[in-house]
Amino acid sequence: MYKNDIMTITERYIINTYSLLFENMTSLSKIELLQKLANSLKIENRADKNKDFFSSFGGLESDKSAEEIIKDIKESRSFNRKNLQL
Repeated sequence: MYKNDIMTITERYIINTYSLLFENMTSLSKIELLQKLANSLKIENRADKNKDFFSSFGGLESDKSAEEIIKDIKESRSFNRKNLQL
């Protein structure tokens, strides 16, 4: 199920109004419309995934002080100096 399963009265009205327009369309036009609707759902789902991804960012929760965390990060760094030949 989707997050917002309940349609508003306005959404129902819009759907019913558009469905009246579909009655006079050819089968090919209806198929084209269905493809565009399906593509818009894919884009919408992708946007939801991106929102979930970006909502995972935030403040770091730790009992260590900022100075201790910085010190740990600096101590864990390792550099490899290789001369790359192009």
